[in-house]
Amino acid sequence: MRFVSTRNAENKTGFKKAVLDCMPSDGGLYVPDECEDLRRWILYADKNTSFASLAGSLTSAMINSEFSPIICETIATRAFPNDPVLKQLDENLFMLELYHGATGTFKDFGVSYLTAALETILQLDGEKAILLDVTGGELGACMASAMRDKKLLKSVLLAPKGKFRGLCESDYVWNGGNIFPVEVDGTEEDCRNLVRKVFADRSLVEKYHLTVANTANIGRLLPQAFFYTFAFSRLKESVTSDIFYALSAGNYGNLVSGLYGWQLSLPVNGFIVPSTPKLLSDAKGKCQVLDSMIPLNERTPADPADPSNIERLENIFKANSLMMRSFVFPAKVTEEEKNKACKELFKKYGVYADGDTSASYAALLQRIDDVASGDGAAVLVCRDAPCLDNAFIKHNIGEEVQVPEQIKRAFSPSSINRSAISKDGFEDLISILNSVNLRRLF
Repeated sequence: MRFVSTRNAENKTGFKKAVLDCMPSDGGLYVPDECEDLRRWILYADKNTSFASLAGSLTSAMINSEFSPIICETIATRAFPNDPVLKQLDENLFMLELYHGATGTFKDFGVSYLTAALETILQLDGEKAILLDVTGGELGACMASAMRDKKLLKSVLLAPKGKFRGLCESDYVWNGGNIFPVEVDGTEEDCRNLVRKVFADRSLVEKYHLTVANTANIGRLLPQAFFYTFAFSRLKESVTSDIFYALSAGNYGNLVSGLYGWQLSLPVNGFIVPSTPKLLSDAKGKCQVLDSMIPLNERTPADPADPSNIERLENIFKANSLMMRSFVFPAKVTEEEKNKACKELFKKYGVYADGDTSASYAALLQRIDDVASGDGAAVLVCRDAPCLDNAFIKHNIGEEVQVPEQIKRAFSPSSINRSAISKDGFEDLISILNSVNLRRLF
């Protein structure tokens, strides 16, 4: 599989370059150029196939021109010690839980895969690299878990003062770990501006071998397509008709990766999402992407610090507009409908649902009769552990979800004990990158 920039069809590259140099110089985002037909691998998997085994097989099928099957299996085995969980709620409704990793968020899967892939690539090439990202808590917690066994990969993480979570003393670079946490005396947006300024200078990106761990990196996004293949491997014995997924739009990463799964020949009939200001239905109920009204050459470069995958969604629509506009089904969900959906999930199925899952269920209730036949199946995608949204759950059903000890540890405040840099501390950040780049810190 080759990858191409959304801004320049001539800018093509392989998987290795796409994850190591994840922000194309033309300002776009990397997307699959031509998707492989992985039907035989997808249909071969069944309920006994682990997520790691499935991911290894699909990785090998996608990038076999660059890496051997053994290397692809190694990446997946290192990345995925845990499987998602698919539960059946009633005859036609299923729930896919993506929060059974180290921190209770779906990000565990993508971050773990990306760091495992990068470490493997760096070992093969004898190179080193630095991940430069901003965290408000979640990403840092995921990185803490994913980076602990890495030798050639370091992470410089920026966060407002007091916002780091899940890091312990042994994770810090100055103690022999792989993460250099940088507290910034400012807001999360101030942190993003510092990262944007670094990535705007291509000489700095090349000098420090910089990449990112968020979904701007196709290596973080692509493994999320495996979620839907895993669900299908569990569904195919009991579901013989249409399959729809209901999920939160978020930054559109899970939606885009689901559509990549379809392009890889995964049997799926559509995706139902709560509408957003950028992704909504027109008067006829067809999907509409408002950013498409602005030509690509008039837009600012893709954001390395706070990515939106809406441009990747547009890229899919452009390739097959008729099919895609009949494949994504947005539904406008009010706060009242979201609250009602939370209560219904608890009363009917005993499910504690966070705000995103509740909104997805509300969207499903609105659109399923429009798009599915009577015996079609719907899969409600739950991205994060419900306990991470206890305030919403308590507001609606009057009780909180118990927080597992593992998640408590992952989101416990971290003490950095180093001076924060100012919100205008660009030179301070460069000094930190210099120190991490020194051979002795790898």
